[in-house]
Parts: sequence; C-alpha cells; structure tokens
Amino acid sequence: MSTRLLVIDDEESICEILKYNLQKEGYQVDTAFSAEEALEMDLTPYDLFIVDIMMERLSGFDFAKRLRNSSATEETPIIFCSALNGEDDTVMGLNIGADDYITKPFKISEMLARVNAVLRRTQIARRAREAAPADEADALEPQIEYQGLRIDPNDKVCYLDGEKISLTKTELEILAFFLRRRNRIYSREEIIRHVWADDVVVTNRTIDTNITRLRKKIGRYGNNIETRLGFGYGFKEKD
Repeated sequence: MSTRLLVIDDEESICEILKYNLQKEGYQVDTAFSAEEALEMDLTPYDLFIVDIMMERLSGFDFAKRLRNSSATEETPIIFCSALNGEDDTVMGLNIGADDYITKPFKISEMLARVNAVLRRTQIARRAREAAPADEADALEPQIEYQGLRIDPNDKVCYLDGEKISLTKTELEILAFFLRRRNRIYSREEIIRHVWADDVVVTNRTIDTNITRLRKKIGRYGNNIETRLGFGYGFKEKD
C-alpha cells in the first residue's frame, strides 16, 4: 500500500506543485485548500500532513491541535510549511507537536528530503514498537519525582504539589530529562540530543525559550534550573 499524504494550503499553486513532485516520488497525495475542508475528510488513512499556517478562519496551528487531540491522528506526523519564519513561530509549531517546520519559499529538493526523513523516522519508531515484547510494551514507567514535582511518564502529565500543570510536549521532556539527571549541567547539544528528534533543526534560542517558559510554569522549582553561561543548563537539588 502506498504512503498517503495530505497537503493543506490555501494557495492552490502550492498544493499543485507539492502534489506533482510528491507523486513523482511515489506518494499518493491529496490536497485541501483550507483547514475546514480537511476536517470534513476522513483523516485516518494519511501517513503525513503538510500544513500551511496562515489560512483564513482556522489556522494551521489550530488544525494541528485538533489532530493532536484526536486519538485517530495524535501520532500522525505533521510538517508545517509557512511564510512565517520567526523563531517563535517555529518553536510554537514544534511545541504543538509538529515533526518539522519548513519556511516558504522552499526548494522542492529540501521539501522532499524533509518528507522522506520524517516518514523514515516514523516508520522506524513504529517497527520498534511492534517488535517490542508484549510485557515490555505494556509495562508502566516509574514516576519521576523531586519534592513537590512529579511527572507521570505514562499519562504524560506533570504535577506541582499535587495539582496538574500544563506543559507542552517539549517542556515536559526537558523537565523529565533534568529530573532524571539532577545536579549536573548539560550542554545545549546534549539537551537537543536527548529531547528532540534527530532530523529536527533546533537553535540555541529554541532551547532558551522553552526553558524560560518551563521555569515560570513549575513555580518555586524554577530556581532549581540553573544556567551556566557558555555551558548550558541543569537541575540542581536544593534544601
């Protein structure tokens, strides 16, 4: 069965260019000219969504949030393709759960490479899950705790003094990484390697922005996340 892609962009010319070139690569490609049109379709058969952000009425960000909140599409990879090229836009897109972010204008060769990389990574992860023994796949991970902070890695939820707090996927993974490896400073390169996927381009500012937001959300424990100028970040235990 061929791999199915859905391109969602209000510029019909972009949809046609991507459809033509992706079909030449052997993909089965459908298009939608708005997020609303896409939501009227059966989205479950698709293996990847390529989504514009600045569309009328429902934006690409809002569309992606709906995908991530549906059990049928929560794991289907998303690539944002947008003229928005600010780092905050990229950070927001990745935090929503996108697997990659490409700015317009783009080179077709780069788009094809990114699509192939995201699909390859998704297929490797799927094969690993399928190959895992049933008891290993079903085993619950232990809670990650430090004083009044607790992360449930099974439900992907963080608690502060027993109250659930809202963290993005990236913020949760950064905090889990720090809590599992307390009292050591990690370089940005080490943080990127443990938190982000191999094919995602992450800048220093992306890391700094996520950690700034994380500090604010975890209350008094924000002071436990220490910065070492020229080196990186770490979570230090304090009395």
